[in-house]
Amino acid sequence: MAVRQLSVFLENRTGTLCELTQALTDNGIDVRAITLADTVEFGILRLIVSDPVKAEQVLRERHFTVSITEVLCVRVDDVPGGLNAVLQLLQKEGISLEYVYAYISKSVDACVIFYVKDRARAEETLRKNGITLLEEAY
Repeated sequence: MAVRQLSVFLENRTGTLCELTQALTDNGIDVRAITLADTVEFGILRLIVSDPVKAEQVLRERHFTVSITEVLCVRVDDVPGGLNAVLQLLQKEGISLEYVYAYISKSVDACVIFYVKDRARAEETLRKNGITLLEEAY
């Protein structure tokens, strides 16, 4: 049950992110989750959008470097310790997170995006412990 995430290489210059979001807006694509990791010269923008295939096409047409990665979208209880409970399950199984960020869902209280190298094992671990994985986050 993976969700498709866009990863976009961005030059670290004023207006680049705005250009990208304007292109998505002009094409009716909604940004559902976003995170940016940057250095002095460039950044990697990660996005969950309403239509990842269309978004990839739109951004490539505008000369952005884009890739699609499968990530887990995990429902967590929206209470103190909700995220920690899920993280403990993964830690117990020796599953390392590469990165994580929050996601706003229209249908559930709280969701977190996880990227792990062994997605199948992480899915199995979470499911057998009653954790809900969302198949479509868009």
